[in-house]
Amino acid sequence: MEASSFGTLNYLALIVYLSAIMGVGVYFARRQKSADDYFKAGGRIPGWAAGFSVFATTLSSITFMSIPAKAYTDDWTFLIGQYIAIAILPIVFWFYIPFFRKLNLTSVYEYLERRFDVKMRLFGSISFMLFHVGRIAIVTYLTALALMPFIDMSPLMIVFLIGVLCIVYTFLGGIEGVIWTDVIQGVMLSGAAILIFVVICFNVDGGIGEIFSMSAREDKYFPADKFRWSWSESTIPVLMIGFFFASLQQFTASQDVVQRYIVTENIEETKKALLTNAKLVACVPIFFFAVGSGLYAYYSQNPGLLPEDFNTGGILPFYVISHMPAGIAGLIIAAIFAASQSSISSSLNSIAACFTTDIYEKISNTPSSEQKLKVGRIVTVATGILGVVASTYLILSNESEIWDSFNSLLGLMGGPMTGLFMLGIFVRKANASSALAGVVSSIATVVCVRHFTDLNFFFYGVVGTLMVVIVGYLTAPLFKNTLSDADKEKLTVGKLAKV
Repeated sequence: MEASSFGTLNYLALIVYLSAIMGVGVYFARRQKSADDYFKAGGRIPGWAAGFSVFATTLSSITFMSIPAKAYTDDWTFLIGQYIAIAILPIVFWFYIPFFRKLNLTSVYEYLERRFDVKMRLFGSISFMLFHVGRIAIVTYLTALALMPFIDMSPLMIVFLIGVLCIVYTFLGGIEGVIWTDVIQGVMLSGAAILIFVVICFNVDGGIGEIFSMSAREDKYFPADKFRWSWSESTIPVLMIGFFFASLQQFTASQDVVQRYIVTENIEETKKALLTNAKLVACVPIFFFAVGSGLYAYYSQNPGLLPEDFNTGGILPFYVISHMPAGIAGLIIAAIFAASQSSISSSLNSIAACFTTDIYEKISNTPSSEQKLKVGRIVTVATGILGVVASTYLILSNESEIWDSFNSLLGLMGGPMTGLFMLGIFVRKANASSALAGVVSSIATVVCVRHFTDLNFFFYGVVGTLMVVIVGYLTAPLFKNTLSDADKEKLTVGKLAKV
């Protein structure tokens, strides 16, 4: 399919958005005077803004486009995952946030050293950094591929606009700049989803009633056969279990989200952040699925408008460029850029925080806050350049199925990470050696499950998490625990100190 002409007004809208994002980075650059400012924003972020940031961080451009495509070609069953993410919040409120706030962490993996040893801290931190370097490259690459057929812009230019601008505003504004740009991007994502759905409703014969009636007739919401149990297919029970553990990993063991817990003034603002995120997650994704249903209704009524052998993965940008007014289409394409940049900028700052705190501070001689700020900025630039170079390589080499392979391989580490934090917080007698035994057993078990069974990949995180906890618990009596009783009380579920 030939690329559509993007048009002057659409380019202007995109340029205005990109300029505004740069302006935010420049504005907050003047506040970045120490590592505490760069990685924690000096505790200046209001809870609602941190909540918007969590929402924008966890919603990449691939999700922005793939959810409508999923509802268009299949059904709404993956909506279950959004509400499972909300369901784990009481666990996060009660157990995890008090730990992270009380210990005054910059990197969440500092907890693993205090609770176990430096090996567990490095395992967690390096795993996170490697995963997110790859994630930056993959999100940028797939965004460029998805947009390339619909706008007259080369994929390398798209990579440049996404990657280089992310590097610049993250370098300048630190986590404060990242969070406030996330707020802009979160508003754009939500507004774009609502606007597209409203426009589709006017274009479908029969309007909103016909959209939902057609989806009901075609059994495109929650088909009865998806409620059965399966070990190998992504049925609703499997999705519920898989998304529970995936969300637990994201909200309790992933630096890019946990870092938002420490940028607010107090624990009440932190809880407000997660409540804001929960409200957004409860409402906005419904519009993404509704957009998919609307597109299904529209193109069912107008099948001749779709090119032959069309790849339905690009159904959303195709509709936007083909049917939205000039200027508005540019803003929606800017929202897709925003979804990509919100994920990437969070990864850049989080990687810098992990490297500076978990590695640089270990190998240097008591660095000053200004030195750590300088190293953090250098790591931000180096990581961003590495991501851009990797994205460019993927484009030039025309890689295929890279996203599934990447998630399948590196996603294996999510379970062990979740299990480590769970073991440390909830199993008081666990120690460094039993934690190591749990991690090794977990990785080995998940690798075997992946290669020798047809178990659905949603179970990988479940198996990985439970193996760490079970093996760590059972082997704990075999090894000496070097923590004092006072440290055990402080670092495990017990009498949590007031924050």
